[in-house]
Amino acid sequence: MDGKSLDITENRLKKLREYFPEVFTEGKIDWDKLKAALGDDIEFKDERYVLNWAGKSDAFRTLQRQTAATLSPCKEESIDFDETENIFIEGENLEVLKILQKSYYGKIKMIYIDPPYNTGNDFVYSDKFKEDRKEYEKRSGIKNEEGLLQREGLIKNTKDKGHYHSNWLSMMYPRLFLAKNLLGDDGVIFVSIDYNEEHNLRLIMNEIFGEDNYKNTFYVSRVKKNIQETELVVRTNFGINSIMFYGKSKNSTIIPPKKKQKKKDRWHAFDAPGIRETMEYEIFGWKPPNGRHWMYEEKRAKGMIRDGVLRRNPKTGKPQYFLEANEYTLLDTNWTDLQESDSTWINNGGKNISLIRRMLEMINNEGIILDFFSGSSTSAHAVLDLNREDGKSRKFICVQMPEETDEKSEAFKAGYNTIAEIGKNRIRSVIKKIKNEQESKLDINGDHNKQDLGFKVFKLRNSNFKAWRSDIQSEEELNEQLRIHLEPLDENAETENILYELLLKSGIPLTAKIEEKNNYYIINDNELILILDKIDENIIGRVIEIKPQKVITLDRLFNNNDQYKTNAMLQMKDAGIEIKII
Repeated sequence: MDGKSLDITENRLKKLREYFPEVFTEGKIDWDKLKAALGDDIEFKDERYVLNWAGKSDAFRTLQRQTAATLSPCKEESIDFDETENIFIEGENLEVLKILQKSYYGKIKMIYIDPPYNTGNDFVYSDKFKEDRKEYEKRSGIKNEEGLLQREGLIKNTKDKGHYHSNWLSMMYPRLFLAKNLLGDDGVIFVSIDYNEEHNLRLIMNEIFGEDNYKNTFYVSRVKKNIQETELVVRTNFGINSIMFYGKSKNSTIIPPKKKQKKKDRWHAFDAPGIRETMEYEIFGWKPPNGRHWMYEEKRAKGMIRDGVLRRNPKTGKPQYFLEANEYTLLDTNWTDLQESDSTWINNGGKNISLIRRMLEMINNEGIILDFFSGSSTSAHAVLDLNREDGKSRKFICVQMPEETDEKSEAFKAGYNTIAEIGKNRIRSVIKKIKNEQESKLDINGDHNKQDLGFKVFKLRNSNFKAWRSDIQSEEELNEQLRIHLEPLDENAETENILYELLLKSGIPLTAKIEEKNNYYIINDNELILILDKIDENIIGRVIEIKPQKVITLDRLFNNNDQYKTNAMLQMKDAGIEIKII
């Protein structure tokens, strides 16, 4: 105690830092960042210590642009849809993250993502700010006859592009910003990356999450490397990834990984699915197997050979990564976990189950795990696998856009048209495997029924409500828009799709308890009632008896009878029930 009264300014700064850690740079408020965080449209041009890139202002506008899109249930692709709390969402992840803001704000325990590393050979998501609605629908994959997100939704980000790093930063920034909103106060985020963008990732993570909330960077493995005939233990740039870890706040904690573990040497395959002409050269007398390619181009592979990372396996003679065991290995990652020849989805996923399990163990808590670059659903696999082992009830939300598989790939030949299909099938396969294991064992304690072995599938879609055009330029167009919006619902809207859209836009999670009655739906007991098909005095009376906190119904159900609509609203109001008519 210093005997002084409360420092009002310092107390306010402390509170501001808690809510907006990203606006502090070198301990001081960056006023442009604060304005941007509050939604102001600004240009980042001042010369000061700040991460800047070509297109940053557009990235903020992309972030702040609201979406009217929704998620539609797909029960036929789900398992135990009405009971499960696991979720798989098929759709472009920026739009999905925006849709989830109301329902999942502050509710996620852990986020893990393995985004594109910007190696010069992969694609990044194309988030155009200036485009008309048709262009947007085509790019985002919301409106597509086949339900596929084709390559026009992605851009090839090669190193010869002038905005090579800027494109990647513009893709990552809005997604990470929205992801932070979804984390709970004690939430954590892990991001896999390699050396191409590790530095830039650290900078944008500092800006979004705040420098004080950086916790650590974990390296999957380290190998010895000769430099001028002196052996130094360093992290190689070839084949070894890092995992950057941030907390949402000072309340975010983990159980640190064990250090100085004794490990065995690891051999990891150097080939990957797909056909790429620049990656089909000869190494040690070998060429890639049919339908596959080497993981890197020849120049980089030669560097890996020189550094001792890429070697000839002494047993098979094939070129493989060699990860040498040493006391600096921090995370237990068994690469051989990925070698399952009977599983097509394994061969299309670069993530490691053991690695993600280790991260789940580090947070040592139940909750929702989000992966919005989910690929072949390795994160979902890890959650289900660890729940089976330790009896906890972690839940997953996986987001993957329906990106088309390469027609020359093994996945396409196996019948998978999109990466999302691979991910969904993997989850089904894991669930089937666990169920088969359970059936072969005696269930003395009833444990077989405890684990959630299901998942709900949702798909990104246009809103069920007609969108108001913002480009109207004539009185004739305005009158036409007014006529169209006399009925706000799209003519093809289905009740179940309307139900879930209203839940999301009311801030209610996709796993809400839904009880269907005659012509109305009770949500989470008495939190909300939706009247979507029919309304009359009997229905109004039954709803008032339940005494929900809120009622939402559709204007068209009143058949243009304004007096009847007014009476219904007064009855609800007199009963202390909030009612909204759409």
